[in-house]
Amino acid sequence: MRSFLRFAVILLGSLLIAAATNFFLVPYKILDGGVIGIALIINYISGIKIGLAVICCSLPIFLLAWLKERDIFYNSIAGLLASSFLIELLAPLQYYFLYYIEIGSISSAIIGGFLMGSGLGLMLRYKASTGGTDLLAQFMRRYIPLNVGVLIFLSDIVIIGAGGLLISKETFFHSLLTIIAGGVATGLWTLDN
Repeated sequence: MRSFLRFAVILLGSLLIAAATNFFLVPYKILDGGVIGIALIINYISGIKIGLAVICCSLPIFLLAWLKERDIFYNSIAGLLASSFLIELLAPLQYYFLYYIEIGSISSAIIGGFLMGSGLGLMLRYKASTGGTDLLAQFMRRYIPLNVGVLIFLSDIVIIGAGGLLISKETFFHSLLTIIAGGVATGLWTLDN
């Protein structure tokens, strides 16, 4: 029963991440932090599918996890594959969502960030994740004496800063709102009972 619950949580968290990506971030060229943020930059610049870019960008991190800590690898691989698959599955529905629901870029950045953070926070609460920079931050923590959350936030700032330079200043501003909303949501989901 426990593995079924973890699988259900991974699917729900991945669905929230995919909905945030396709319905709130992509329409306004907003970035998130982490590997998804890098994948969004690649998509906005080259048109490569986001799910494929997420998997390709995650390969070095997962190789490191395979070599160093297999438990983390196994707990994260399902989240990576589910979120990448669901991002691609929901992409064609973007048009219909935007047709029926019209919100501005600032609201979209905040809602998208909150959904993204909720998906990640829900997974983290049940000892799963999508891998990415949160996995990398856990490894970096061994060599850099900073909190994992601080390391993730710093990497997110670097990613959205690069996106702001490559895409636009508005992208940076909206993406900053996204990672703040995502951080709040992740924090709420991972509070101790």
